[in-house]
Amino acid sequence: MKSPAIVWFRNDLRIADNPALIAAARSGAPLVALYILDDESPGPWRPGAAAHWWLHHSLAALSQRLAERGVQLTLRRGRAQYVFDQIIAETGAGAVFWNRLYEPWAIRRDDEIIAQLREDGVEFHCFHESLLFEPETLRTKAGESFRVFTPFWRACLAAPPPDRPQQAPKSLHAAPLPPDSDDLDSWRLLPQNPDWAGGMRKAWLVGETAARAELADFARHHVADYRSERDFMGRVGVSRLSPHLHFGELSPRDVWHAISEPATIGGDAYLRELGWREFCHHLLIAHWDLPDRPLDRNFERFPYRDDEAALDAWRNGRTGYPLVDAAMRELWITGWMHNRARMVSASFLIKHLLIDWRKGERWFWDTLVDADLANNSANWQWVAGCGADAAPYFRIFNPALQGEKFDPDGAYVRRYVPELAGLDARYIHRPWAAPAEVLRAAGVRLGVTYPHPIVDHAEARQRALAAFESMRSQVALGSA
Repeated sequence: MKSPAIVWFRNDLRIADNPALIAAARSGAPLVALYILDDESPGPWRPGAAAHWWLHHSLAALSQRLAERGVQLTLRRGRAQYVFDQIIAETGAGAVFWNRLYEPWAIRRDDEIIAQLREDGVEFHCFHESLLFEPETLRTKAGESFRVFTPFWRACLAAPPPDRPQQAPKSLHAAPLPPDSDDLDSWRLLPQNPDWAGGMRKAWLVGETAARAELADFARHHVADYRSERDFMGRVGVSRLSPHLHFGELSPRDVWHAISEPATIGGDAYLRELGWREFCHHLLIAHWDLPDRPLDRNFERFPYRDDEAALDAWRNGRTGYPLVDAAMRELWITGWMHNRARMVSASFLIKHLLIDWRKGERWFWDTLVDADLANNSANWQWVAGCGADAAPYFRIFNPALQGEKFDPDGAYVRRYVPELAGLDARYIHRPWAAPAEVLRAAGVRLGVTYPHPIVDHAEARQRALAAFESMRSQVALGSA
């Protein structure tokens, strides 16, 4: 009888179109399904509280899917290298199958594990599954990594199209004596006291089955209108697939083929967003310090401000700008934020408040269920003007105008800032401009039930532009 093979699940918590699982099943070896909660290797980028909430439910769903096919999911907590030593000793496994990760810490860890497996004479098989295109295969004509999205996306479209997704194995051959497993509840991934996850439980269904249903609904009912509807925060215009993709409950190939067949204008626009996800990973592979240092090193001289009171107001959705506050409360309640709202709220922190983008990046990391190191880092740098293909720093969103344009009836603000729900749409994005009688009729008392704006937009804009010019002057002096 063949020695067992370990299938190491990571951010691929599904059984359909899972190359590592499918290859291991085809090998004929009895399978040990393993998930390791490695709190040490990620260092400062261990998953945040919201991601831990999602992980708990996703692992429970994966465990059920595997059990239906006769395989137990073994859970172990600890440094992955040590856990592998234990599991191989307990099972006599002769091979390990896994799918690739792209975070710098994961690449370093996997290289160490591969070296140990080679030394021990254990086979290893590593597969590409979480991206459409391997980052190292896409290069400029000069042979370098891309720094601009449009030529990167052209290179993606010129490459061979992604393979069609593979079906889930109908049955699996389990090892006769699976190793002992930790109890999932003992990991305490869910909030204890207080239980802050009520809004997330209402907002999400977690796991592969739910993810596939969400994709089918989006492809059938919404993708055709995606290009025209995606910016409107109070409508159902986006897919909300990002956490399912991050945790691998769906493969990007699943999404690509569901959206591209048949081709539509809305589908093309959505696939371009999937391409931006690829671009962020391409950047992280090329620049391992992306989460911590600006790609444009000139921004290391930027005169950011330390203002804990303003940072706290932003985090808690108490800035006095209804669209920003709705965005930050949506994040806290649901663990997710609409993409347009992400841009506006991030721009407000960096440019209106002059607070370092890395402080916003950290907050999103802890509060987003779809927190992804590549996407989170690259997108914060994009808004800050210091990243690849970044928005110019002098592009400073006016939160009131953004709200009037992309939440014209105020539905988004009413949902997440209920103390303003009684305001007419003419004033809901700028309550400071409402006449006193309008505020009284709506039950709004500025400075009491809802804060005054913590900064004036026009003054904040001028201050941000002056800070940018100050940085440029320092750079010029430094290079003189």
